Amino acid sequence: MAEKPKKTNKIQDLGQQVGDLTLDLQRTRADFENYMKRAEVDKVMAREAGFSSAILKLIPVIDNIERSISHLPDDLKDNTWAAGVVSLVKNLEKSLSELGVERIDANPGVAFNPDLHNAIQFDEDAEGEYEVIAEEMQPGYILNGIPIRHAMVRVTRK
Repeated sequence: MAEKPKKTNKIQDLGQQVGDLTLDLQRTRADFENYMKRAEVDKVMAREAGFSSAILKLIPVIDNIERSISHLPDDLKDNTWAAGVVSLVKNLEKSLSELGVERIDANPGVAFNPDLHNAIQFDEDAEGEYEVIAEEMQPGYILNGIPIRHAMVRVTRK
């Protein structure tokens, strides 16, 4: 009769060991699944950061072309080469739009939004209840709803 308690204890010990190993396996599986999710999120974030960085390198080119167009002499307004440069900016903006890049609205009279606009000048003498944009100094852009470059603006009250 002394052997039954040994077998029972051994069976209980083996059952406990199986339970412990099952818990370890479940924890390891959960850790691995969490790792895979984190790795995927990190990969997506790295891809988006690289994409954003590439877009930020293109934006100054657009700024320079737009500045050139704004100072286009009157005698070149009908020039086909100058018209090609103007269409180049439109094509660049269309391509950026297809990539999820949009220009921030910073037209005069638009309500100032510190999440989108960077006030570099403020009209202290203006009176009014609301802060509005008086002038856009440099355009800003958002990528998939997130600002990648704030619009630099002059702000006044209205």
